[in-house]
Amino acid sequence: MAEHPEMSAQERAGKAFPVSWDQFHRDCRALTWRLSNAGPFHAIIAITRGGLVPAAIVARELGVRVIDTVCIASYDHNKRGELQVLKGVSEDAARLGGGTGKGLLIVDDLVDTGKTARMVRDMLPDAHFATVYAKPMGRPLVDTFITEVSQDTWIFFPWDLGLSFQPPMRDGAA
Repeated sequence: MAEHPEMSAQERAGKAFPVSWDQFHRDCRALTWRLSNAGPFHAIIAITRGGLVPAAIVARELGVRVIDTVCIASYDHNKRGELQVLKGVSEDAARLGGGTGKGLLIVDDLVDTGKTARMVRDMLPDAHFATVYAKPMGRPLVDTFITEVSQDTWIFFPWDLGLSFQPPMRDGAA
């Protein structure tokens, strides 16, 4: 679908996939279970902002105390789709990964088109990359994930939702 400012994210994406806090926590624990044999990890690198919550849960479950962030922004005004690194991996975390990321765990909530994932992969090519959710375009860039959704699905994360009435699907709600 062509993007129109008056359309909601759900209308642009096609399918809605709302995720509750309980479900997200369960999915993050399932991700940790899958990661338990992939380590040990010296540090976790969270891709902000979506990777912060799953990184905290994974770090707790795996007992990893060193957590760093890589901060990447995508601008949608006159630089549509261009990515900018706002903060790279710290020297201390990079050193733990030998400069290439070996022994580091990159965590994000979702891999979508793969643009952000590719940028972080280029920074830390030997790191293990894990996401809670994956879409087909970005899926080849991650090593471990829990749930794959279609490319036209819009995931509504619990930190983006408020409690409100939802009409039944038979009334036209997706």
